[in-house]
Amino acid sequence: MNLEILPPLALFAFVSSVTPGPNNLMLMASGANYGFRRTIPHMLGISTGFMVMMVLTGLGLVQLFDRYPVIYTGLKIVSVVYLMFLAWKIANAAPIRERTADGSRPMTFLQAAAFQWVNPKAWAMALTAITVYVADNGSAMLWIAAAFFAAVNLPSVTIWTVMGQQMARFLTRPAYLRSFNWTMAALLIASLYPLLQMG
Repeated sequence: MNLEILPPLALFAFVSSVTPGPNNLMLMASGANYGFRRTIPHMLGISTGFMVMMVLTGLGLVQLFDRYPVIYTGLKIVSVVYLMFLAWKIANAAPIRERTADGSRPMTFLQAAAFQWVNPKAWAMALTAITVYVADNGSAMLWIAAAFFAAVNLPSVTIWTVMGQQMARFLTRPAYLRSFNWTMAALLIASLYPLLQMG
């Protein structure tokens, strides 16, 4: 095992986890719309779901994609459709009073964990980590890489949720909240650009 790759692996895990992407944008919107406490299951679902996805991908899904490219193409299509649905839900989120009445709620732990399988940024992070840092360094490196991501992911998603929670103080008017939600929805759609550019 080449231990010299650990610092760059840790840096990659941090930078890729803390930068904008579907998970972080949705957490920011959830923090603003539902508050920090109600978003905790969403945060934990992201951290757990990504770690599981990364390990399973490293244990064999990469080879499956290489052998049957149509599976990866299908995954891309599902990702685009589901992210557009989530963007629509964010854009049309009702003010808190109406949201309480209609029973809407933030993403659950299981929903957030399952979302990692259709999250284009999560796939890019996992595949890059596996091909660059894990592939030539033995199976133990896969578990180390997954542990690194788990260690940096929760603080990263917490930052985005807190930012959204703090922004809620300025979104007291329905028009402000609507503008914020539409902006988050547009950014979520924009996050699909790298996926659409991939072959």
